[in-house]
Amino acid sequence: MESFTYTCFFCIRMAQWGAVFSIIAALGGAALLASVHKIEEGHTGVYYRGGALLTATSGPGFHLMLPFITTYKSVQTTLQTDEVKNVPCGTSGGVMIYFDRIEVVNYLVPSAVYDIVRNFTADYDKALIFNKVHHELNQFCSVHSLQEVYIGLFDQIDENLKLTLQEDLTSMAPGLIIQAVRVTKPNIPESIRRNYELMESEKTKLLISQQTQKVVEKEAETERIKAVIEAEKVAQVAEIKFGQKIMEKETEKKISEIEVLSLMEGDISTHGSIHPFLNKDQSSLQKSTTYSMMF
Repeated sequence: MESFTYTCFFCIRMAQWGAVFSIIAALGGAALLASVHKIEEGHTGVYYRGGALLTATSGPGFHLMLPFITTYKSVQTTLQTDEVKNVPCGTSGGVMIYFDRIEVVNYLVPSAVYDIVRNFTADYDKALIFNKVHHELNQFCSVHSLQEVYIGLFDQIDENLKLTLQEDLTSMAPGLIIQAVRVTKPNIPESIRRNYELMESEKTKLLISQQTQKVVEKEAETERIKAVIEAEKVAQVAEIKFGQKIMEKETEKKISEIEVLSLMEGDISTHGSIHPFLNKDQSSLQKSTTYSMMF
């Protein structure tokens, strides 16, 4: 009986120790799981203990930390795009307009992660980008008219906003780089929008009429040039034909003079005298023939 009692007591003790070991193993496993964490590529890990930021940071890969006491956050250091939506903006004339979306492309230098997180928390983009975009855009609108913001200077807003943001960040948060800023067309009151559309329509019509006028003028200039070329060609052809006729007349005259001279020489050899009609003009004919032969 005593042996049976001792055996039962031993079994109970073993079961208790087994339960204790199981609990310890479970707690150890949980602690191990809580201590092991992974930082993705393109990110830097920052650590907190009791709410205080630790100076240590970590790069991509698996890391260990004190379980249940230390926590971490992963901060992206590669190129990212922050979207600031529905930004109100009042122009110098008192018209309220809204920018649907402003995209700010930026990246954080890994070596600057600790300082920026310490000064602006891990959600640094809220203070340094979102709030700054609202402020700078309102500063821009307040000193420009609706015409300038909506049309005249709209193509300069993104570049001006980028330069202004980067200038402030260089002094406030070195290491946060603004790569680009993209601003969508603002929404304006419907009545004003219709007026702008009408104005753009009239401007387009004016440009079309100007281009049409230039085309007509170009066609007229082309026709004039063609007419001048045609007239010059006709004049040159007429000049050539006139020259040909003169040459033909001169040739016929020379042939006629040669025939008359041959006839005179034939009479002299046959009758020993010149025909009275020919003798009358002999001297002048010889002079004319001699003159013609020179040419």
